[in-house]
Amino acid sequence: MARRAAVPAGPLGDDFSFVSPVAKYVLFFFNLLFWVISMVMVAVGVYARLLKHAGEPGGSPALLVASQGGGMWGPGGAGSAGDSPPVVTEAAMACLAVDPAILLIIVGVLTFLITFCGCVGSLRENICLLQMFSICLTIIFLLQLAAGALGFVFSDEARGKVSEIINGAIVHYRDDLDLQNLIDFGQKEFSCCGGVSYKDWSQNMYFNCTATNPSRERCSVPFSCCLHDADQAVINTMCGHGMQARGYLEASAFIHTNGCIDKLVNWTHSNLFLLGGITLGLALPQLVGIILARLLINQIRDQIKLQLYNQQHRADPWS
Repeated sequence: MARRAAVPAGPLGDDFSFVSPVAKYVLFFFNLLFWVISMVMVAVGVYARLLKHAGEPGGSPALLVASQGGGMWGPGGAGSAGDSPPVVTEAAMACLAVDPAILLIIVGVLTFLITFCGCVGSLRENICLLQMFSICLTIIFLLQLAAGALGFVFSDEARGKVSEIINGAIVHYRDDLDLQNLIDFGQKEFSCCGGVSYKDWSQNMYFNCTATNPSRERCSVPFSCCLHDADQAVINTMCGHGMQARGYLEASAFIHTNGCIDKLVNWTHSNLFLLGGITLGLALPQLVGIILARLLINQIRDQIKLQLYNQQHRADPWS
């Protein structure tokens, strides 16, 4: 049975309202804050994309060499001219999938649309927009909850997915400057190299260790894999040259040989309280938004019922 508003014996004054100004404006400013944040995210993402393309007029290295008709290394290289269109399409889609700027724009746009519904819905007391806002937040919250539960239950599959993402990032290391900086930061921060080991860098066409690879970086690893001396003023960016051709013991004197997946798993286990706090910090605003939206929706419905009752009572006081 639907909930009914408590209707008084006589009509209330026109200034009475079931809608709480506190709930209304708390929800409005709550959404306004995240609305502004979403616009900043979109602006930063767009600026990063424009800045990157302004600095690379010919596009990314992989796309450039592929589009010149000679495959990987131009005419006479390993690829064939007939394969260039699929290579360009595949490389472009892969670059977009791992581009931090694109991810920032997508998250920013989604946040902008959801918080727009919350802002306008609360300010104009629009039930339709508030319901859309509440439903979107509920779906996002449930998806996050499901992802966390599935990641915990199917930890091996989650590890495989992380490994797949890292390997894809390694393949496109030179194709995107933002991705390159992100990988370098991760490898330096976790003191690791590659996904499982430093030899994973052979998946990248520039660092590939095959004898037919004409790249000057053949059998190398990025400088972020290197062991750096704290007193070293200038970083040697060629410190990883030829390291894939060396064994683990020999290479460990110059670079980090352990992969980033194990380091990431160990860091996660060591920082469970920190991750729990971050998760709670992300979930709490969503729950607050859902509760306030549902509360305001019920109050608006009660107010509508009150207005209809008052109109009916004035028209027929004996009813």
